[in-house]
Amino acid sequence: MELRPILSTLRRHKTTAWLLILEIALTCAIVCNAVFLIGQRLQRMDLPSGIAEHELVQIQLGHVGKNVDAKAQTEADLAALRQIAGVRQVAVANQLPFSFGSDSNGSLMLDPRQQQKTAQVAEFMGGPGLLPTLGAQLVAGRDFQPGEYVDFDAAVQALHDGDARGLPQEIILTRGLAKRLWPGQDALGKTVYFGNNLPFRVIGVVASLARPKQLEQGVQYSTVLPISMTAADGSSYILRTSPQERGAVLKAAVAKLKQLDPNRVVLVKRTYDAARREYFADDRAMAGILVGVIVALLTVTALGIVGLASFWVGQRRRTIGVRRALGATRGDILRYFQTENFLLASFGIALGMVLAYGLNLFLMLHYELPRLPGIYLPVGALVLWGIGQLAVLGPALRASNVPPVVATRSV
Repeated sequence: MELRPILSTLRRHKTTAWLLILEIALTCAIVCNAVFLIGQRLQRMDLPSGIAEHELVQIQLGHVGKNVDAKAQTEADLAALRQIAGVRQVAVANQLPFSFGSDSNGSLMLDPRQQQKTAQVAEFMGGPGLLPTLGAQLVAGRDFQPGEYVDFDAAVQALHDGDARGLPQEIILTRGLAKRLWPGQDALGKTVYFGNNLPFRVIGVVASLARPKQLEQGVQYSTVLPISMTAADGSSYILRTSPQERGAVLKAAVAKLKQLDPNRVVLVKRTYDAARREYFADDRAMAGILVGVIVALLTVTALGIVGLASFWVGQRRRTIGVRRALGATRGDILRYFQTENFLLASFGIALGMVLAYGLNLFLMLHYELPRLPGIYLPVGALVLWGIGQLAVLGPALRASNVPPVVATRSV
């Protein structure tokens, strides 16, 4: 099709054409970045935790009144919980991956003389059976032995005194953290240092164990320490059962714990799936908002194209009639409007790609987002071209139905 008549017409309607081009450009820029942000949110929500998510329930208690021997109470609770039908394993943990609450972290170093930390890591602590209860997969080395555990109060006192002899000597790392510390090397037997140059020897590596918070520090930068916790330390009872029995086990476990000591209140009682949903609730909400923004922008842009095309069809009825009288077919008229819209959309998309890149640079600078992958730009262009062609189809069909006799009636 000859483009000269189309360009000549657009030059006579510069203001209207530029308004549509700017609308398409802004839509392109915002949609490309919004889709990218949605992808980032979905990717974040799909991060692996490294534990048996669908088999775990969590119960956290608080004590009212006179506090009994916390260690003896915890041992009695664990023994009672193991007797509940459907409970496979039970342990105490100070925190869980991707969950609110306790957030125990530490600065880890490879050399006690270095001035800066090597990594900021999450510290998981609990008594015997923690890893099997969580379902964390040990891929190298071994789990802690009973004689290697240290009570939480004793560990706190040792840290206060700076006495490494009162602390555990062993540690388990995630595979991601081990690769970060010793690329291409075996982590077993290596020594890491916490706090005031406190040494720990690596005896095991788990495949995955995500940290509770501060994911930007490294999702898989986690450690496990053989420090026995009690419910009085703010820790939780973690029970592992089959997915279909979680509700019944949770209800029975809460009842059993209240029976053992009525002077306790249940602070948290939930499945791990519920904990994870709560943790990523803001990400889901943000993704939903961005989807709404995308739909609204595309709808407004499509309506703008329909409105402009309908206006131009009404303004050009005589011109269309003359062309039909001179031999133009309905297909010629249809292609004319579709080509005109394609040109406007192309100008808008080209400008929009520049704006999308600039908007991404702004987000990178102020919100520490990664660079927008190039694939989003051509995909966004195809979507806008498709919407433009669909939006202009109705007015273009009406224009193609204008009869040649209109040319004489308009004289």
